[in-house]
Amino acid sequence: MTIHVDGLSAVRAGRTILHPTNLSLPQGSRIGLVGPSGSGKSTLCYALIDRLQAEGIAVAHVPQSPDEALDPLRTLAFHWRQAERALGIAPDPARKGDLFRALRLQGQSLNVRPWAWSRGMQQRFVIAVALLAQPALLILDEPTSALDPVIAAATLSLVEHHIAETGTTLLIVTHDLGLAAARAAHLMVMHEGRVVEQAATADLLARPVSSPAQSLVAHRNWAVLPC
Repeated sequence: MTIHVDGLSAVRAGRTILHPTNLSLPQGSRIGLVGPSGSGKSTLCYALIDRLQAEGIAVAHVPQSPDEALDPLRTLAFHWRQAERALGIAPDPARKGDLFRALRLQGQSLNVRPWAWSRGMQQRFVIAVALLAQPALLILDEPTSALDPVIAAATLSLVEHHIAETGTTLLIVTHDLGLAAARAAHLMVMHEGRVVEQAATADLLARPVSSPAQSLVAHRNWAVLPC
């Protein structure tokens, strides 16, 4: 199922921070949403999440840091149970086992607080929670910012391998063109609350049309990043 949304917009304090935007996200596609800080990427994502949830489409959002998703005073087992209850999903050890194997978390005890695990393991746990309901769309918000680049790259590879089997669409939100270029088949460039350009990754990198896209592509150091 291709996800279509029309007229996404947002106004804050009388100022338009997201201009009317139409999106088409084919099932199973890998899309990168790129642009500098303040360009409107997060605003677009939150507007997209609200719209899809209102339409009954399952969407999962993974914040850039596990600190935003995990309560340091609660065990990981508590977080997992709460996610199942919120989603109305009965406990299923087989489903949990499949997700934990896919994200290389098998054999880990959940009867600990988040800080007992490494940052990379915490982020993979948050992703496992996000995948519980088999969402139609998984949004990864700056997925490498809180992790070592090598660990981040390995985590993204695990996620991609798992969702390839479920048909989940992946939207990677980042200011890092190198990450988006390596992981996404299609790129969207944001600037001042607008999607100013979108194209197949190879085409946009070779022939950027808009000034914001040209500026991003001009900084060739993105091409050697490990993700």
